[in-house]
Amino acid sequence: MPAKKTVLIVDDHPVFREGIKALVGNHKIYQIIGEAGDARQAIESALKTHPDIAIVDLSLPDRSGLELVREMRSRLANTRILVLSMHAKVDTIAKAFQSGAIGYVVKESASENLIVALDVVSRGDYFMDSAVSAHVVRKLMQKPPGKARILSSNYERLTVREEEIMTLLAEGHPIQEIAAKLNISRKTVENHRANIYSKLDIHSSIELVRFAAKLGIIDIDLWK
Repeated sequence: MPAKKTVLIVDDHPVFREGIKALVGNHKIYQIIGEAGDARQAIESALKTHPDIAIVDLSLPDRSGLELVREMRSRLANTRILVLSMHAKVDTIAKAFQSGAIGYVVKESASENLIVALDVVSRGDYFMDSAVSAHVVRKLMQKPPGKARILSSNYERLTVREEEIMTLLAEGHPIQEIAAKLNISRKTVENHRANIYSKLDIHSSIELVRFAAKLGIIDIDLWK
């Protein structure tokens, strides 16, 4: 019987990790070898266990998940990285693959696509969630050539966490609600908001909403 493929799970939400462990654990060819709630723990665990596959979330409390992917890629050449994220934006997906991931699955379709993704990635092939593929195509078709590229040049400067908080702010979520949702302090959210405003050269929540709507990150019709 062939040896099981070892898997490391990296996600800052314990309940979600349990769900992934249950899902992956039902398949005989995979073995959960470790789990981590932040990037530091992930690197420590990965260097000790050398997993065949690392399932990595992009929103981590201590560092960008993209930075973690890059570090794992450089220090663990034989570990294949599968991103499992709530983000389905073109820029974020591109950054994940450029950083060294070879698979991308959105969390909302994990129950249907995660095992398929693991099978593909374990062979060394690239995998992109079908839901993400359609989303990417739609976004590319929606972006007008020229102006959208100018707008997104500032957007590219945001970290993954800042992108996440920007979207929530643009959708109208209060700071305290965002803090609770992301399990961070109100002050941390306020600091991220200040950084977002500075990087995007905007000065009010209305400007933030307009910017997000122009990039197609939010549906402006919801605000009418």
